[in-house]
Amino acid sequence: MELSLSLYVLFAGTGFVAGFLNAIAGGGGLLTLPILLWAGVPPLQALATNKCQSVFGTLSSSINFFQKGYIDLKSIAPAMAIVAVFSALATWGVQQLSNQTLAQLLPYFLIGIALYTWLSPNLGDTDKPAKISAPSFTLISGAGIGLYGGFFGPGMGAIAALLFASLLGYKLSKATAHAKPLVLVSNLSSLIIFMFSGQVLWAIGLCMAATQILGARLGSNLVISKGSRIIKPLLLLTTLAIALRLLWLA
Repeated sequence: MELSLSLYVLFAGTGFVAGFLNAIAGGGGLLTLPILLWAGVPPLQALATNKCQSVFGTLSSSINFFQKGYIDLKSIAPAMAIVAVFSALATWGVQQLSNQTLAQLLPYFLIGIALYTWLSPNLGDTDKPAKISAPSFTLISGAGIGLYGGFFGPGMGAIAALLFASLLGYKLSKATAHAKPLVLVSNLSSLIIFMFSGQVLWAIGLCMAATQILGARLGSNLVISKGSRIIKPLLLLTTLAIALRLLWLA
């Protein structure tokens, strides 16, 4: 595709904001995917290119969280492996089948997540007792995040963070940090499948990726310094915004 310089500037700016939001609460795809579609990128190529730029932003925030001691990679390595497998299968499936049913159900699922975020007293700056065992969480989070990320994706970071907070009792900053490697693996697995099918527009994807890295670094630093004071409101707003947009498009 031949695009103007002004569009590349728009892509770069959108990538920065999306990276910032993704590092805190997820939902950056709510900005990047519509921009790609508005610019005339075909839907499947838009989805593939969106995965490309998102990988770099999530990698940036994951590295920052890990370097600051917020991520225990050893504890989530099995879940990451499961995410990779299920995300690859779901990405292959989305290229064969319509995801219309999922798109119709998703807004109500996200509204439920928003209500849980708003009303739950357990989401804060202190760890709580886990509600399920580590092996059970590994299977639930790995399969759930992998399938959701491969088939659809918007709000995946928010959903993953809430799984850590609600099921393992992690405080919000710790839950947000541990969600990032799962999201990274899901996006990377999907990207590899899209690469083999030739769907990625690399010039656009790498342009957005450069600014995603900067936005994600800034957002992850904000999570570390502000904790639930910044995460909880953005989780609520992100999930509601995605739900309302999907209802509008339905």
